[in-house]
Amino acid sequence: MRDMTTPDRNRVQLTGISSRAYEHPADRSALVAMRSLSGFDAVLKRTSGLFSERRLRLMFLASAVRTTDTQFRALHDMGRDSAYILDLHRIPEIYVQQDPRAYAMAIGFDEPFIIVSTGLLDLMDDEELRFVIGHETSHILSGHAVYGTMLEILTRLATRVAWIPLGYIGLRVIVAALEEWQRKAEMSADRGGLLAGQDPEAALRALMKLAGGSRLHEMNIEAFLDQAREYDTAGDVRDGLLKVLNMLGTTHPFAVTRVAELDRWRRSGAYDRIIAGTYPRREDDGNASITDEMKAAANAYRESWAQSQDPFIGVLRDVAEGAVNAGERIFNRFARREN
Repeated sequence: MRDMTTPDRNRVQLTGISSRAYEHPADRSALVAMRSLSGFDAVLKRTSGLFSERRLRLMFLASAVRTTDTQFRALHDMGRDSAYILDLHRIPEIYVQQDPRAYAMAIGFDEPFIIVSTGLLDLMDDEELRFVIGHETSHILSGHAVYGTMLEILTRLATRVAWIPLGYIGLRVIVAALEEWQRKAEMSADRGGLLAGQDPEAALRALMKLAGGSRLHEMNIEAFLDQAREYDTAGDVRDGLLKVLNMLGTTHPFAVTRVAELDRWRRSGAYDRIIAGTYPRREDDGNASITDEMKAAANAYRESWAQSQDPFIGVLRDVAEGAVNAGERIFNRFARREN
């Protein structure tokens, strides 16, 4: 029996890795800004975590199966491996819930845990499951549950001013921004899942299966990437507008987008550099600059717009560029005042 404190297949442990290493720039800038709100996250953990987290954990303890050395052993080992590779000091509990739908999620504040549906277990092979568990472990390392709840609270507070003229428009802007952040957080976790599993093909297969199901012999990753390129180019401006409308109310990017983005990130060399040991460390997180991260987010959007062949994006590019520049000026002014 192998030592379960270390992963199999000689996967590389990323000692002291900061979540900034894999976070999408738009996700990272929001997280760095929110982490700078000293004390607020601690209050949120105490108030929300005290009731919601304990209640949910008791519910799953009563209605699902907790993985151990004797229950869902392989899944339990994957959780250990992911925590080891991402250098997460506490191994999250994993619960298996009976549900034919395929999903997994990370819940909690002080002691986050992971839920995996039986539908997902039936859909994925072991290496694909390892990517999924790494994805959820990355959510935990990034603190997405904590800061997602912070944004939810801010959203609820905004509803109180909805009666003010233009209040509803302001509320929709906040909600849309929240949804956009959550979509970028999913892309971050996809990258973290790849780092945990260290099997790029399995990661892409897992995401493709979320779209096409278990019949892997009927699918082809290169053809799926071609599909992603076709989706990006759209047909005309009308199709581009419809894509934007289709995203309203969603918190996860579409499957073709996730596959294309993860493949692009891997091919950029970022994955190989991290595996080789070149990545930001957790000990330096306190020195992260909000202004620098906002600039990185703006550059990421510029690069995305430049790469996109969507005619609708082309129409909006100049307007969006102006908005980004205005945002940078505001944050630069704020940073100067702080100094």
